Amino acid sequence: MVKQDPFGADPGAWLRRNTPDAPVFFFRPATLQATAQRFLRGFPGAVTYAVKANPAPCVLDNLVAAGLRTFDVASVPEMQAVRAACPDAALHFHNPVRSRAEIAEGLRLGVQSWSVDRLSELDKLAALPPGSEIAVRLKLPVPGAAYDFGAKFGAEPEAAAALLQAVARRGLTPSMTFHPGTQCDAPAVWERYIAACAGIAARAGVTLRRLNVGGGFAAHRGAGPAPDLERVFARIDASAKAAFTGPPPPLVCEPGRAMVAEAFCLALRVKAAEPGRITLNDGLYGALGEWRDLPAGGRIAVLDPAGKTRTGPAHPVRVFGPTCDSLDQLPASLPLPADLAEEDWLLIDGMGAYSGALVTDFNGFGARRIVTL
Repeated sequence: MVKQDPFGADPGAWLRRNTPDAPVFFFRPATLQATAQRFLRGFPGAVTYAVKANPAPCVLDNLVAAGLRTFDVASVPEMQAVRAACPDAALHFHNPVRSRAEIAEGLRLGVQSWSVDRLSELDKLAALPPGSEIAVRLKLPVPGAAYDFGAKFGAEPEAAAALLQAVARRGLTPSMTFHPGTQCDAPAVWERYIAACAGIAARAGVTLRRLNVGGGFAAHRGAGPAPDLERVFARIDASAKAAFTGPPPPLVCEPGRAMVAEAFCLALRVKAAEPGRITLNDGLYGALGEWRDLPAGGRIAVLDPAGKTRTGPAHPVRVFGPTCDSLDQLPASLPLPADLAEEDWLLIDGMGAYSGALVTDFNGFGARRIVTL
């Protein structure tokens, strides 16, 4: 449910007026559209959106309004959601493993680009029209991200070269893709991948139609400066020009987290507070699900019931979610104001990515409401 906020851009005013007992996402469409424009203007190639990061209709509608027309989808429901927002959008089905039923539905819905990381998955795509784009997904043992996507997907260089040759032999159009890993803040990771793709394509004797440099662009999670996306864009551009003999293939990126994170903040209410521990109205089975595996977001303000910011000295607090499962607690304490109390709100910035997508209904809890600012 999306409701327009009559109090402008101030979540605190809305909380003070409405005193919700359930979690609330605050959505800033102007921020989302500005971020989309930042990618469209700054990235040296085509920009797609990884729908998995946040498939909410308000997100897809605003990205279309900002000019985005290509979307990275991983399932049939994501395809359907994009088609509802933009009937003529280009769909990239870059989940490398698919059922035959999903392939058939992808063909029906007009998928324009597919990816593979093993021969058996290429075999499943036999029904694709001649010339269809197949992006071979590469993995390398490169550190620099919060966790390694290569643990699940991707072909090693020798296998990637063989796959490119197989794609070309079957009358399909070879491209390459990779993913540097989520929350990647090291431009050198893209540089190494791009150089490897150029070398693999040369050894395979194929010309790449496109090179998809994946997502992984870091969002602003900590208390320090926001990531410098333009620095990454420039490094990608320079790396592609240096790696290929002659003009490089057209580039594609598929941001998810960095595209949508700043467009949402999350308000959670303190259900109970005692020295050194609190219980919130959402937790690891809801909008904080990703905090089990990634460091907790550091951009947190605490508001009292009147909407004023708590300013007491920070001290470590154990944080529990609302469910009856004892696993529903953050793995590490949060530094929160010593004067924090029951019925205060935690207002957490940068919560547009994955928070809503990972919400379950366990015990009837979970952040679902979206208020548009």
